[in-house]
Parts: sequence; C-alpha cells; structure tokens
Amino acid sequence: MIEIQDITFQYQKKPLFKDLEMTLKPGNLYGLLGKNGAGKTTLLKLCCGLLYPQAGRLSVFGRTPHLRQPAFLSDLFLVPEEFLLPPVSGALYRQMLAPLYPAFSAERFEAHLREFELELPGRLDRLSHGQKKKFLLAFGLATGARFLLLDEPTNGLDIPAKGQFRKILASELDDSRIILVSTHQVRDLEHLIDPIVILDSGKILFSQTLEDFSAHYSILHGELPDGAVVLYEEQVLGKSLSLVESEVPGALPLDLEFLFKAVTTHPDRFTTAAPVDAAGSTRKEVAHA
Repeated sequence: MIEIQDITFQYQKKPLFKDLEMTLKPGNLYGLLGKNGAGKTTLLKLCCGLLYPQAGRLSVFGRTPHLRQPAFLSDLFLVPEEFLLPPVSGALYRQMLAPLYPAFSAERFEAHLREFELELPGRLDRLSHGQKKKFLLAFGLATGARFLLLDEPTNGLDIPAKGQFRKILASELDDSRIILVSTHQVRDLEHLIDPIVILDSGKILFSQTLEDFSAHYSILHGELPDGAVVLYEEQVLGKSLSLVESEVPGALPLDLEFLFKAVTTHPDRFTTAAPVDAAGSTRKEVAHA
C-alpha cells in the first residue's frame, strides 16, 4: 500500500503540494490525469524518492521513499516521460540491471519484447525513441516490482505499439501490484485505468473507481429525464451531451476525456458532490505545479 499523509512540497518559494493525502491499494491500475503543470510528474518523483517532501509522511509498502533503501528500490520501477538509455547492448543492460530486481522474469521480458515485435537490441542509444520506449517498458514490466510508475507511457508509440502495450500492461496487473499511470492520452488507456484520479486547480478533484462513477453519475446524449441534475454539458452533433448526477438507465459508456473536461471546468460541483472512492483516495489541497 502507498500512503500519502499531509504531504507538503514546494520548489524554492513556489508552493506545489500542501497537506496532500492519498492512499493507493494493491491490485489497481490507477490513472492520474491532470493538465500540464498540475503536479503529476512531481507526485511520481516523490513516490519513488527522487524528490523529498518538506512535511508529511509518505510510505510505500512500509518504506520511506527518500531514504532510497535497496529493498525499496528493488520493489519499484519508474518509466519517465523523458529518459536516456546507455550506450550498451540490450543483453548487457539486462545482465547489469536484472539482478537488482529479485522478482525479475527473463521469460516475461522476452515475451514482452516479442509482443512489441522488438528483438533484443544492440546499442540501446542508437534505437529510435519509440523502440527505446518499448524496450524500457518491456524491461520495467518484467521486473516484478510491486510498484510501477509510468509517466506518459504511450508517448512515442505508434498505433500498433499502443495496442501491444495495452495487452502487456493488462497481463502484468495482479493483486500484489500497484501501477500508477500519469497520462494525457486517456483514450489510449481508458479501458484499463481504474480508479481515476484527477489533479487540477489546487485539489484532487475526482478520485473514484469506475464502478463508483457509474453508481453516482451518468452520461446522456439528447433529451434528459425530468429532474436531472446537470453537472456539465456540451453540444455534440446538434444535441446536448450531459453529465448528470445519479444513475440513469440507458446512459452512455464512460468517456474519460468528457469526464476530465467536466471535472476541470466545474471542480466545485465534484468536490462537493463526489464521494471518496472505494480505493481509498481522498481530496485535499494541492497547489498548482
């Protein structure tokens, strides 16, 4: 379990997080959504010990990230949005780094490479950006680490590779792991990420499982039932596409882009109306990144 309690963090004199609280539980693939500058990448770095909170408590499976103990590092893998790979072969990279992860599976690593249609490469630094991303994702997901942090994992992947990645990612989730995905490309992963956490405008505005969402909200296109409480609407094909409070028969499937626009356009409506999610996340103040 990852527990974030009353975390405060700022860059020099620029406030970022204040009294942030959130709990992430194993067996979930969390989608962390937010506009540019909302603090998503900073939150990932705090969770893996690359940044230190100025106040509060952060625990990852009972360990303190900023201490960066070997047992903690061997149970975590971060795939950042921007990265460099060393001028070594794929085989040497695996030989050097796989021993750092006791649960690493060479069989799964090779299976992921095959799924990505990527042979174990020669010089990693000579690969295209998309090939580098495939290699690092294949390795990271094969480490067996219980906490995986993926920052914009589909950036740089072509359309076939995005489908391959979804298949690999789904195969790697089990009851012992927490996967936290920060992304702007919600359509790439909208059938996988659950629960959804939306960070914006100083708060965690929305933090729910998809099951909770369906029990409390509905998306409707066209005529609304009598008494419907509309939280957000926009015109689509000459009719109103509306997000309403309460479960309504015949509602459309969840559209994460529409939900994101609704929550970030009218955050006050969701801060007051939306319940705390079943996965344990809560809303507390977060300053702009």
